[in-house]
Amino acid sequence: MVDLRDKAVVITGGARGLGAAAARAVVDGGGRVLITDVLEAEGAATAAALGGAARFLRHDVTSEDDWTAALEYAAAEFGRLDGLVNNAGIATGRFLEHESVEHFRRVVEVNLVGTFIGIKAAVPLLRANGGGSIVNISSAAGLTGLALTAGYGASKWGVRGLSKIGAVELAESRIRVNSVHPGMTLTPMTAPVGIRAGEGNYPGTPLGRVGAPEEIAAAVAFLLSDSAAYMTGAELAVDGGWTAGLTVQHLAADARLTERRGVR
Repeated sequence: MVDLRDKAVVITGGARGLGAAAARAVVDGGGRVLITDVLEAEGAATAAALGGAARFLRHDVTSEDDWTAALEYAAAEFGRLDGLVNNAGIATGRFLEHESVEHFRRVVEVNLVGTFIGIKAAVPLLRANGGGSIVNISSAAGLTGLALTAGYGASKWGVRGLSKIGAVELAESRIRVNSVHPGMTLTPMTAPVGIRAGEGNYPGTPLGRVGAPEEIAAAVAFLLSDSAAYMTGAELAVDGGWTAGLTVQHLAADARLTERRGVR
C-alpha cells in the first residue's frame, strides 16, 4: 500500500479492469478518486463499492467539453487535483492490411488524442496545486512491435512519446509525467483472447503467467505518490519480463521450426 493521503486523483476508464484496480489502490492509500468512463452503470457501481472517497462521472475522453466538465467536477468535490491517470483505451485485433482506416482513427482518437486532451486540460489545476503526477497507461505494445495491434500499438507508442514530451515541458511546474506499460493482463478487454490466470498459463512471458490488474495498479499508485517524486519521463514496464527478451520456450520453438525447415 502506497501513501496517498490527502491526494485527489482522476482516473479515466475507471469503471472496470485496470482503471478500477487503480481507483481501489488510490482509496486504499488514503486518497480520493473521481472515476470517469462511458460505462455508466459499471462506473457508478465501482465508485459506490469504494465508498465515500470515490465519485463517478460519465466522460468521453475524446471530448474537450467532457474533460472540462470532469476536471471542474473534481475540483468542486475535492477542492484540488493532485493526479491524473489516463487509462481509458480501446484495443484492436486485426492485421494491419485488414484494419479499416475508420477503426484505426477511432483507436488513436481514444487512446492517444484522449490522453493529449487530458494532459492539456489538467495542467492548470495541477499547476495551481503546486504540481502533481500524471500517469499515462501505455502498453508493452508501446515498447516493441506486436502483431495484430495496428491502431492500438501505434497509439500506445504515441502515449509513450507524449509522456516524455510532457515530462520535459511540465517539469518546471513540478508536474511529473510517466508512462506505465502493462503486459498481458487479465481484464474485461483481454478476456475475449482466451487467456487464463495462474502459473504456467502464459509461457511466452519469462514469469510464465499473465498479470493481475492489482499488480499494474500498484505501479500506478507508486507513480502518483510522493515516493516517486524524482521520477518523470520514465517508462515503467509491468509485463512479467515480456519486453526483456525471448524466453527459453520461444527459443525452443524457434529451434524446432528451424529444424523442420532444414536450416542449419
